[in-house]
Amino acid sequence: MKEKQTIMVVDDDPNIAQLVKLYLEKEGYGVTVETRGDEALSAFQKNPPSLLLLDIMLPGMDGWQVCRAIRQISTIPIIMLSAKDETFDKVLGLELGADDYVTKPFEGKELVARVKAVLRRAAPAEAEKDTLSFPGLTISVEKYEVHFQGRIVEMPPKELEVLYFLAAHQNRVFTREQLLEQVWGFDFFGDSRTVDVHIKRLREKLQGSEALGWQIRTVWGVGYKFEVK
Repeated sequence: MKEKQTIMVVDDDPNIAQLVKLYLEKEGYGVTVETRGDEALSAFQKNPPSLLLLDIMLPGMDGWQVCRAIRQISTIPIIMLSAKDETFDKVLGLELGADDYVTKPFEGKELVARVKAVLRRAAPAEAEKDTLSFPGLTISVEKYEVHFQGRIVEMPPKELEVLYFLAAHQNRVFTREQLLEQVWGFDFFGDSRTVDVHIKRLREKLQGSEALGWQIRTVWGVGYKFEVK
């Protein structure tokens, strides 16, 4: 029998938390609710859920702090919830390692669809045992580790997934929209600048790669590719 997936809802508004809980339980998920950021982090460490729905404005610790702390210990999917619809907030959440960002107020059906999509995308990455190797570089999806020139390079999950996707399709050009669709999912309504931010950070962490015969290259007016000479 397949084990029930659990969702941790972290929101200091009890009405929203209970409404989300009802929607998710109707879909067959197990749901726990936390109202404080610090208590949510403690509960997460004791019993990690399958996915975290995390509000930004929280007492104890805000959502950014909780997300950052969890990403240091886990790759479990995180969807940020916020009344803020600013691009800066969305990009910040994604930079910190969130998998998606939902703006309040939201439709229950849309939230459930986002949860299902993020869990679907996380499942293959968790089960896949592929490792890609290039001169001076190893990308392990199984361990969620990147080794570059003999050392482990710390990367949030989405950075690693962008790198893995491009490297798995070497010398093929992808537009920003295609990368958003492939890495974040077709139902992620993100800003294409999110991709630019991740590419910039990857390049900073993989400086000197061109001398090894490969690089993440910008194809002006089109997008990006992992070029292997």
